[in-house]
Amino acid sequence: MIPHTTDRTFEALQAIFWAGLTCGVLDISAAFITWAIKGVKPFIILQGIASGLLGPKSFQGGWLTAFVGASCHFFIAFSAATVFYAASRKLPFMIQRSILAGALYGIAVYIVMYWIVKPLSLVRPRPFSLGETIVAIITHIICIGLPISFIVRAYCR
Repeated sequence: MIPHTTDRTFEALQAIFWAGLTCGVLDISAAFITWAIKGVKPFIILQGIASGLLGPKSFQGGWLTAFVGASCHFFIAFSAATVFYAASRKLPFMIQRSILAGALYGIAVYIVMYWIVKPLSLVRPRPFSLGETIVAIITHIICIGLPISFIVRAYCR
């Protein structure tokens, strides 16, 4: 029985690793592209992520705060993958209906990030923009929910 448990643990770790890495890379790439259009450099985006923990002083922290931002971003990505994996063990439809589950999960991650995490963070609030909200929701579906769902499904058949 021990090898079976070990196999499942390894399967879980692989699914979470690849899902977290993939959605983290896709999401930060989407942010870099979206903000590049507005003239914002990737370095500043990473410092902006760090500002959730450090506040406005993160923009004076150089490479260290950019690294903190990248670390926070990937911590969140791996956490999102872990939550999806754990939920999919209890709710089989998440694997059976991976497109629907991924899309709904992307929306759920958006809601958690924009309605709970950001308001509790030290990030300066920005004025509401319907266009930015739509882009953010679509990005969360395509870059977070669907990749996590597809990767977890691939490892957990």
